[in-house]
Amino acid sequence: MGLTYNVVDADGHILEPLNLWENYIDPAFRDRAPRRFIDEDGKERLRIDGKAFGGKKGLGAIGAIGARDGVVCDDTLQYSEGRKGGFDPHARIPDMDLDGIDAVFLYPSLGLSFGGLEDPQMVHALYHAYNRWLADYCKPYPDRLFGVAMLPLHSVELTIQEMRFARKELGMLAGFIRPNPYNNKMLHDPVYEPFWREAEELDMAIGIHEGSSLNMPTVGVDRFEGDRAARHMISHTMEMMLAAMAVIWGGVVDRHPRLRVAFLESGGGWMAPWLDRMDRHFDDLGFNDSAPKVRPSELFQRNCWISFEPVESSIAVLADYIGPHKILWATDYPHSDGFFPGAPQMLSERLGRLSPEAKHQVLAGGALGFYGLG
Repeated sequence: MGLTYNVVDADGHILEPLNLWENYIDPAFRDRAPRRFIDEDGKERLRIDGKAFGGKKGLGAIGAIGARDGVVCDDTLQYSEGRKGGFDPHARIPDMDLDGIDAVFLYPSLGLSFGGLEDPQMVHALYHAYNRWLADYCKPYPDRLFGVAMLPLHSVELTIQEMRFARKELGMLAGFIRPNPYNNKMLHDPVYEPFWREAEELDMAIGIHEGSSLNMPTVGVDRFEGDRAARHMISHTMEMMLAAMAVIWGGVVDRHPRLRVAFLESGGGWMAPWLDRMDRHFDDLGFNDSAPKVRPSELFQRNCWISFEPVESSIAVLADYIGPHKILWATDYPHSDGFFPGAPQMLSERLGRLSPEAKHQVLAGGALGFYGLG
């Protein structure tokens, strides 16, 4: 008898061991694998092909869950001291049990920044190694830990190759891309049409997930130089709004009726007015010359999901508006701005007035529908 899924974390993270690429990468690329170093400011960072990754606070902050509550200090924590469940699946299960979480879908941490690399062959080697490692991480608990493949959208051909491998060889149900423009092209550009077509044919859900490292084109951050909080708010939400515009108004899901797309880690409250805005232009004959064939809000209902953070007070209202079955949520464990322990309880409090069925749809049904689990 299979596991009953009542609480599903749609967007958790792992912490990549720093020797991951040394152990898993194609030997031809091993001398270019990520290397840890200490920067001039004393912070741990990675260097890949001459580029440094690690953010203002360094790598240690990535696994510093509890920093928001003062339990750990993300300024001094070493990366290896991050939450053990990020590195070790056997340590993660007790943390999930503490919150009553039945299953989690896993996204990268360091790998969120790799979209800014320029060599498609190198990117594919990094992503291919990561996906193989992630499958091994999930293997001990196949009904509770589900890996989401990194897809190297730098090259459509290599992306399709990796997506087929992840789906057919590793059994992964989903892949992820960044919302930012790859190759200075939006996601509805014709060059990506083979990618979307293949995702639909493979029944591969596509999660769109921003990363904090601003090493890809990022809208609006130039207006808030030096303001880390403002740039984080802008990059995650506004890039995702543009990605939603490309996927919905740009016709991606209009052309691919069986495609499933989720907009992750950007808050969820903006989706209702964004759909209203698209519908308003769809209905206005003076503005709809580039509109999809199907009304944008209908395309969202058919093909799309949106993830909320447990602290968003608007979630119950939006559950009424867009439907609880179209809502995902996430712990963001083990990141420093994540919600652990207590995320499901926070959600339950904000969903208080909804029916038990609607609550179940938010806590588990949305994720099960998007990922095609069960």
